[in-house]
Amino acid sequence: MDDTPTRQPTLLTSANTLGPIVRERRKSQSLRIDDAAGLLGVSVDLMSRLENGQGTVQLNKAMAVLDGLGLTLMVLSKEHPWAREAASTQTPQH
Repeated sequence: MDDTPTRQPTLLTSANTLGPIVRERRKSQSLRIDDAAGLLGVSVDLMSRLENGQGTVQLNKAMAVLDGLGLTLMVLSKEHPWAREAASTQTPQH
C-alpha cells in the first residue's frame, strides 16, 4: 500500500475525528470500502461505522484498520512538543 504521507499529523479531539482520516487514507489508496474491509479482515459495517464515527468500534479493530492502511496511533502527553505543534496547526472545528 502507499507509503506516501497524505496529511499532517492530526490531534484527535473526539472519536469522530478519526473517521475522515481513515476514509481519506483508504480513498488515497484507491480502495473501495468493501475491498479495504476484505483486505484488512474486518466487516464493511465496521469500516463504515469507523469512517462515519457511528457506534462503537473495538480499539483492537480500529488499530488493525489503521495499521492495514499504513497509519499509526500515538499517545503523547498534551505537553509533548509534537502534541502542542499538532494543536497549533489544527483548524478549529465547528
